[in-house]
Amino acid sequence: MEYSETRPLISACIAGNEYAIEQFVCQYQTGVFRLTLSVLQDAHEANDAAQDTFIAALKALNTYQDYSSVKAWLYTIALNISRSRLRKRKTAENIQKAMTTLFRLEAQKQDSPEETLIKNQKDQALWSALQNLGEKHRLPVVLYYYHELPVAEIAEILQTSEGTIHSRLFTARARLRCEVEKLLQIAGE
Repeated sequence: MEYSETRPLISACIAGNEYAIEQFVCQYQTGVFRLTLSVLQDAHEANDAAQDTFIAALKALNTYQDYSSVKAWLYTIALNISRSRLRKRKTAENIQKAMTTLFRLEAQKQDSPEETLIKNQKDQALWSALQNLGEKHRLPVVLYYYHELPVAEIAEILQTSEGTIHSRLFTARARLRCEVEKLLQIAGE
């Protein structure tokens, strides 16, 4: 379509003339669809991208100035939309792969009922032993192991030196080891 023919069609589209909009879409839809299909390699998604292209173009027509290259302008929009869809698809595929891997790993880590029972007993024994520690030893353990804070942050939170935190963690681990062993022996008897 030449410059003289393009300008009135675009003006009519901007004015909301449904026939002009239909003519505009019909004139370029095959080329836009072929472009989106060549990028996306999926007919259904290419059709959606082509529709999105025309929606975006029609919304932006009132800002369009260069009436001699409507096709190039539409193809630019189509290419950008197709690339965006391709990025979203790849992101979704990567997330799906990661989730599949994670679920596979979780399924492999499933413990037998006996192992789960033993683990629960150990967890209960450890929690019970932890509750028996005094606050000055319990807090560093909770912050370090349950909240995974570094020693420097724990020292800042508890307003003491890092050396003191290291010392309290060492003492707490020794006490916990003894307490858990006692509790597990009692439970096993």
